Amino acid sequence: MLLRRTLLAGGLLLGSRTPLAAQIDYRNLDDDRPTRVEDAYPVERYGFEMLLPYLVERAHGGITTHSVVPELAYGLVRNAQIGLKLPFAVEDGAGLTRTGLSGLRAFALYNFNTESRALPGFSLRLDGAFPVGSLAGDKARVALKAIATRSFGKNRLHLNGAYGFGADWTGAAAEGLPRWWAGAAVDRTLFRESTLLVGEVYALKAERGALTEVNASLGLRYQWTPTTVFDLGLGRRLKSGVGPDIAVTVGISHAFAIAGLMPGRSPR
Repeated sequence: MLLRRTLLAGGLLLGSRTPLAAQIDYRNLDDDRPTRVEDAYPVERYGFEMLLPYLVERAHGGITTHSVVPELAYGLVRNAQIGLKLPFAVEDGAGLTRTGLSGLRAFALYNFNTESRALPGFSLRLDGAFPVGSLAGDKARVALKAIATRSFGKNRLHLNGAYGFGADWTGAAAEGLPRWWAGAAVDRTLFRESTLLVGEVYALKAERGALTEVNASLGLRYQWTPTTVFDLGLGRRLKSGVGPDIAVTVGISHAFAIAGLMPGRSPR
């Protein structure tokens, strides 16, 4: 099985020189890294993944948003991960600049099925967005997402669909949870299996009564070392009048393990 074999056996001690085994982490599509659509596979059991993305988005209407969203995910048990995001944003437009935290995000994902000949990989993900910070909106929201992944040689097809529960709100500047969204993506492995090219189309509605956005994105993921991946993405609205005029994201992710948190091993 090619998917999600990060092979953390042996681990990487935090602060030590112990390397991780060879990985194919560049194939692991995380949400918004570099596209909104993600794949159905979690972080390897007992493994950590640290992500540090930067996004600049110019919305229709002239408001530009810059955001940095540190994220930490942990493989709690086999086929499941939990994680936290702490987005920080700067909004600039209409003669006003606002800076601050854009909420606190917590999430959990469980993979019910690894791909087989008959069935795709399938996961459910639960996200919570909480109004922490001056740009976080005014209410909490919970969203449930269904994720499916199917491989065809070096190509994969991903389908995502999510619905947000809770009252309508004044949304967060970055990393908010829309009322609903749905998307599809196709990726292909390139260049000696170290680079992934992905393209997506998705639609979303921020709130009841809001206009529906239809957007498209292209992205690359490049495995620089066995534990470090760079990503780059470019997005734009397909429907006039709503959605980003342009969105550019660049980020880095690093996979590691801590020996003391791996059963059967003790820290040095």
